Amino acid sequence: MRHLCLLVICTILAYPATSQNRKAVERMKEQASQNIMEGKDDYASIALKIWDFAEVGYKEERSTALLQETLKSHGFRVTAGVAGIPTAFVAEYGSGSPAIGILAEYDALPGLSQMAVPERKPIEGSNAGHGCGHHLFGTASVAAAIAVKDLMEQGKISGTIKLFGCPAEEGGSGKVYMVRAGLFEGLDAAIHWHPGDRNEVTLTSALANKSAKFRFYGVAAHASSAPDKGRSALDGVEAMNFMTNLMREHIPQEARMHYVITRGGNAPNVVPDFAEVYYYVRHPDKKVVRELFERVEAAALGAAMGTGTRTDYEIIGGTHDLLINNALARVAQTNLERVGGIQYDAEEIAFGKKIQETLTSKPDLARASTVVPFEEERTEGIGSTDVGDVSYAVPTVGVRIATWVPGTPAHSWQAVACGGTSIGIKGMLVAAKTMALTAIDFYTQPQVLVEAKKEHAASIGDYVYEALLGNRKPALDYRE
Repeated sequence: MRHLCLLVICTILAYPATSQNRKAVERMKEQASQNIMEGKDDYASIALKIWDFAEVGYKEERSTALLQETLKSHGFRVTAGVAGIPTAFVAEYGSGSPAIGILAEYDALPGLSQMAVPERKPIEGSNAGHGCGHHLFGTASVAAAIAVKDLMEQGKISGTIKLFGCPAEEGGSGKVYMVRAGLFEGLDAAIHWHPGDRNEVTLTSALANKSAKFRFYGVAAHASSAPDKGRSALDGVEAMNFMTNLMREHIPQEARMHYVITRGGNAPNVVPDFAEVYYYVRHPDKKVVRELFERVEAAALGAAMGTGTRTDYEIIGGTHDLLINNALARVAQTNLERVGGIQYDAEEIAFGKKIQETLTSKPDLARASTVVPFEEERTEGIGSTDVGDVSYAVPTVGVRIATWVPGTPAHSWQAVACGGTSIGIKGMLVAAKTMALTAIDFYTQPQVLVEAKKEHAASIGDYVYEALLGNRKPALDYRE
């Protein structure tokens, strides 16, 4: 009899089954959405300031300070400099369970300076730009966390809300260090989003990724009068690149390897005594990434041997694949459909058409107003994200929102331009509302979290998490 009573009590707590409870949740969602819209001018100002800052990974000093001060002003407890990263932080409000986390990013990309206009026009004196929309990402996440906090402050929901300030997603693996430091322990679920050119719940995984800078050391000499006395470090880099390019025929089809030569010498008439090449190795399976990286490492050693140079490497980043949690994704889908897509006004339509003149793909602009159905067939993900490591620590769900004109690729000047306009701001507000409403469901439907944890455990199986970047300290200078 006692067990039956407990079962009945748990069932009542798990679902807001009564009409009164459903209405209470609806009122909370309406209030959260209204609060976000009432603060839209402030949030737009914050996002555009971070767009102007355009600070690259681990250098986001003004961006992180602005987000932290915003959260403090709304009553959050902020711990800065976590996981050995000066620009990382955790802001929290409330106590106890459920504990829901929201991820925020704010780093820009080098080489993508761009004005908020529909033609290529870099900003004079600036190098970086928000080609992945992380200025919108961080601001929307803060807005969602504040909306949840307001409901907690009024006693309408209970638990803990945590905002994770995550720097250097673009190749710096900032979240990996935060996972390694145990910052996500005790969370029941994590929510994230990403700018894009359509509105959809994330149902595609991501590629595991390991990156490193391979450095070659040679002997300098006059390239014309004494070449026999020199040993070219650049030869080492080029020999390594030649061998890894030959490898492409003999690696799994789903694998990706790419590199840039970051140092190649200083003058043609000087045999370079130092050269450096920056590599990414990706595959859907983290085990295969480790194996492929070992082969790339062997190519570097062979190249050094053949050119009379020596080599070493520094691991820069490493991220896991992304685990999809359907229990959480179904809730996010419901809320994304409730919020709806982005409606362009006449000025935004004109801007969008001009942007599309520069693109190879030109889908209907109306796509920004629609939401991709949950059951739509998806392709496998081909990018990488350090959210993958978070997904191994805690059940995680994400959405992608149309902050760019349909057809716009990430990491492009067109994405930077859109992110500096009302098009980006409208998408940001959709993201903020969707995340806040999804969090409300997690607080008021404990059974969803139970199901999510079961699914999460099944996805991980007997795998014991180990960061692909090993024990290294955060690569705070990787953009230098």
